[in-house]
Order: sequence, then structure tokens, then C-alpha cells
Amino acid sequence: MIRAYRCDLHVHTCLSPCADLEMYPTALVRRALEERLEVIAICDHNASENVPYVMRAALDRGLVILPGMEISSQEEVHMLALFDSLEPLQALQQTVYRHLPGKNDEERFGCQAIVNELDEVEGFNEKLLIGATDLSLTVLIREVRQLGGIAIASHIDRECFSVISQLGFVDPATPFDALEVSRALGFAGARRRYPELEAYPFLLSSDAHQIDQIGQGYTEIYLETPTVAELKMAFSGQEGRRIAAF
Repeated sequence: MIRAYRCDLHVHTCLSPCADLEMYPTALVRRALEERLEVIAICDHNASENVPYVMRAALDRGLVILPGMEISSQEEVHMLALFDSLEPLQALQQTVYRHLPGKNDEERFGCQAIVNELDEVEGFNEKLLIGATDLSLTVLIREVRQLGGIAIASHIDRECFSVISQLGFVDPATPFDALEVSRALGFAGARRRYPELEAYPFLLSSDAHQIDQIGQGYTEIYLETPTVAELKMAFSGQEGRRIAAF
């Protein structure tokens, strides 16, 4: 049966250097349930080590966790990559790490904590996760799609690290599956501001870096089951799957 799922497809954890340390797996699962979310995607900056722990924390809680990552391209464009399972995400992680230079400076950029589903610190990621890979946006999208994932342009209305702020426009030849806009702009505002992007589906997400931000931006999406294949169908309005724009 097709029904509306309340989805926040852009949530960080304490692994992201710019996120609060309170964004550990059990805390963010609890908050997501309080906000009546049914599907969230965990998308840390250039990293994925906390994803399996969030999935374990959400087990049997009525909350679907989509494995994901927010990748920074060579052009410093942020892009979400979402998958159905950990295996393709881990394959993408290997590619990202091979092309992500630098080492984290915790005092300057923040802690990058790996925390398990028991709230235990497993370690710290020493890579420069706040940095950019040396992979072009086109190459990254191709990698994501070859692994069976979907590619979503992050927060296109922001003044930095968005495809529009960095490149000036969204190239029609760039095969994004969807474009994310901020809650402040909203669906109607996005359609007014970007009439040239009418061919793309828009999503609202929280881009939560703090606990109280989870669910502050979300999208209701009509799906049969919360999977990447179903999301693709909803993005193109196939067979009753659709985005509820309001």
C-alpha cells in the first residue's frame, strides 16, 4: 500500500566536525521519533562510520535509517548520496577517502567522534572531513549511481557549498535525482526563485547538526516502502509515488 512517509533525508551525527557531540546515535534516534519522523538519512561530511551504529540504535523502533553521506566535490559543492544498505556506502567511502587530502585539526574544526549504539566512543576520525575531495561533481554522481544510490544536491539556496553558490547554476546535464532546499525557503519559495529548475523534484530536509534541528525540515513522500528505488519513483511521480509539496 502506498502511503505518505515523513522523511528527513539529511541528518548529521557527532562524526561531522561541525555537529554537536550530542548528535550520537541513540540521542538522534530518540529525537527523530519524538518528531514523528519515519525515515531519516544519516549523511555525515565525507564519512560514514556512525551509520551502522545509528541503524542498530533504530532497530525495531519504527524508524528507517537510510545509509548516506554528504560529499564535498572538487568544486566544493555538497551532495547527498543515499543507499539502501551499507555495502555500497562503504564502497563509496573507500573512494572518497582515497581522494580526501588533509588531517583534521580538532581545535580548529571540531571533534570527529565515532560513537556506537551503546553511547560508547569507538574512536575518532583523523581525516579532514570538513575538506573537499579532489573528485569532480560529475565523477561523484557517476560513482553514486553506479553503486545503485541516488544523488541529491544539498541546500541549493545557501550562499556557500551549494551547486548554485559554487558554480552559479545547475547544469541541466548534471544528473541529480533531486535538489534540496531549506525550510526557510520552502517548496513554493523554491519554485518562485528557481523557475529554470522546474524539471527537478525539490526536497526539504533539516541538515541537522544539533539535536533540536532534527525534523525541523522534512518532506512527506508517498511510497510503498521506504527504499531508494521507491524514492526514485517518487521523484519522477511514477505509479502513485510522489512528493507531497506543501
